[in-house]
Amino acid sequence: MKTYLRFMCLILAVTLMTACASPTAEPLPTAGSDEGELTTIRLPMGFIPNVQFAPYYVGVEKGYFREAGIEIEFDYSYETDGITLVGSNNLQFSIASAEQILLARAQGLPVVYVMNWWQGYPVGVVAKSEQGIKTPQDLAGKRVGIPGTFGASYVGLRALLTAAGLTESDITLDSIGFNAVEAIATNQVQASVIYVNNEPIQLQAQGYDVDVIRVNDYVQLSSNGLVTNETTIAENPELVRAMVRAILRSIEFSLNNPDETFEICKKYVENLAQADQEVQKAVLEASIEFWRNDPLGYSDPVAWENMQEVLLEMNLLTQPLELEKAFTNEFIP
Repeated sequence: MKTYLRFMCLILAVTLMTACASPTAEPLPTAGSDEGELTTIRLPMGFIPNVQFAPYYVGVEKGYFREAGIEIEFDYSYETDGITLVGSNNLQFSIASAEQILLARAQGLPVVYVMNWWQGYPVGVVAKSEQGIKTPQDLAGKRVGIPGTFGASYVGLRALLTAAGLTESDITLDSIGFNAVEAIATNQVQASVIYVNNEPIQLQAQGYDVDVIRVNDYVQLSSNGLVTNETTIAENPELVRAMVRAILRSIEFSLNNPDETFEICKKYVENLAQADQEVQKAVLEASIEFWRNDPLGYSDPVAWENMQEVLLEMNLLTQPLELEKAFTNEFIP
């Protein structure tokens, strides 16, 4: 709730501020000027530098963005900051999760999701095998860790509870920040909400046998992707098309060349070269499985309908939105 209130304050602040002030064989459209100048795009990522952002690092290193007439500047600020800046047209693009798009549009921010990146919802629950927590129903009566009651982790947990016929009052929820590995290892909690491509791999590397409950096995939800705004779509659709197709080329390369992709990440992720290589490669490989889609970048309307239903059930939305305005497949080749 604190993050939700912070999000609302950001919306108000930026509104006041503005009031005062892929198929690789196909050629990519050029986003720059007729003289060949590059369009600089500051891209909020929503998290710290990480191998999970591999396609974007690939796009820079392989020149896919430059060929599209774009120069990328990575911005690792909060997801809600990026959504607010894009919604107010202070930035053209951001990486964000689907629930943030719907929450922003409910508050009047004209953001639009134009490319699906994570085909499946990557949130889940992990527990040591000795706990016997193998299904959402097994969470009843358990102490469950979570970064906080906000964002994709909270949405994913609520979706699992609903699938099991449980409510939040059926569990003991413990806000542990982003310390799920330590909290599970030391038995601070019996289970924890995590990203299935990350913390379970780290726990297994430490020698723990774990069970993972994946949200995606119980309900299909739209996840992270590329976001722009209605003004950019109306006034510069070729920029949107160029951005989308450059990213899709980068995803395609990452899918087909995981080893080279991992080496590229070392230039962008601090201390990655000194980290446990097997663990970090496993995180990348697990992430890659979420990027596969046919076609790449496509948004499934059913996943958006399900996401809206979850947010309505959580009372984060008070009424249904026009989903056809929240996302589009117009820019997918």
